[in-house]
Amino acid sequence: MTRDFIPFAKPDIGDAEIAAVTDVLKSGWITTGQKSSEFEKRFEALLGQGINAIAVNSATAGLHLALEAIGIGPGDEVILPTLTFTATAEVVRYLGGDPVLVDVDSGTLNLSPERVREAITPRTRAILPVHYAGLSCDMTAILAIAAEFGLRVVEDAAHALPATHAGRMIGALDSDVTVFSFYANKTMTTGEGGMVVTRDPELAKRMRVMRLHGIDRDAFDRFRSHVPAWYYEVIAPGFKYNLTDIAAALGLVQLDRLGSFQDRRVRLAARYYETLADLPLILPSWGSEDGQHAWHLFVLRLDDEALQRGHTRDALIDHLSAAGIGTSVHYVPLHRQPYWRDSLGARAEDFPVAEKAYQSMVSIPLFTAMSDDDQEHIIGALRAFFA
Repeated sequence: MTRDFIPFAKPDIGDAEIAAVTDVLKSGWITTGQKSSEFEKRFEALLGQGINAIAVNSATAGLHLALEAIGIGPGDEVILPTLTFTATAEVVRYLGGDPVLVDVDSGTLNLSPERVREAITPRTRAILPVHYAGLSCDMTAILAIAAEFGLRVVEDAAHALPATHAGRMIGALDSDVTVFSFYANKTMTTGEGGMVVTRDPELAKRMRVMRLHGIDRDAFDRFRSHVPAWYYEVIAPGFKYNLTDIAAALGLVQLDRLGSFQDRRVRLAARYYETLADLPLILPSWGSEDGQHAWHLFVLRLDDEALQRGHTRDALIDHLSAAGIGTSVHYVPLHRQPYWRDSLGARAEDFPVAEKAYQSMVSIPLFTAMSDDDQEHIIGALRAFFA
């Protein structure tokens, strides 16, 4: 008897989420409205006093709104890691800016503050750190560099809910803007969606207007008011980035479960550490005592011993696939992607840490709906590969 295939990721959806979405479908209002507003308020409460939250239809949309709001424009440079998804860089291009790719730290695979400092030029306007796999970047160092050079900071926290740095939640630090993702494989999900947070009320106001066509009033206010409220004004050439109430209803239930999701992810990560530590692998950084890892991803790297023995990343992926286990690679670095390589003149030798990591890395399943038996099968398959 063959066992079921274990996917790389799977959303954890229960009866409460289904009931919440059904209630919205029956309500007569399914686009941006009261549920989206409630979702924003609950997210603000999670992060603490002074936070403004703006719900959007993707983290990519949120990053675009954030960079537009801080004034990124043609010719401006934004520093970001090469080891990230293309969305982190493409939003800079949306505004006519130039992404500046830098290498990552060999231990955490996060943006290297040293490489950031080296990349600053007179055209640099912002730093865009990515909290890789759910582990916070060294935000103390990055924020200090930003303050020294008068730069803005927008955090790509797509992996990082509910990560912390120096005892504070990501999203509640002193950056200009932080952007979270609720894509289907993230630590909580709305199917597609994201949240932009900022302490700056003016940035929040700009992003709210630009989120929906540059209109100064939401559709819910215009269509559901008890008094005639049809008039609106377009005050900027905005975008179509709003989150629906259907998605927000799902998000509200998922937000209630975020604590239990985090506990489960930590237990799964700890079990991997316990059972894989003796293999020729580089396990992901656990983080510091005052920083909580969100454990969105569990990224293994073959160490030098494994590579010298002839093991390869691709052979490991094939082995796990034959055992009914889904995997992924995070990421093919941007300096290897044809558009970014050619348009930025990026060379692999300029990114030795990311390049070496890419050649040996594989992301194995880590999701809250995974059973203990599933995890034991994954562990057994990994051990069998090296045996």
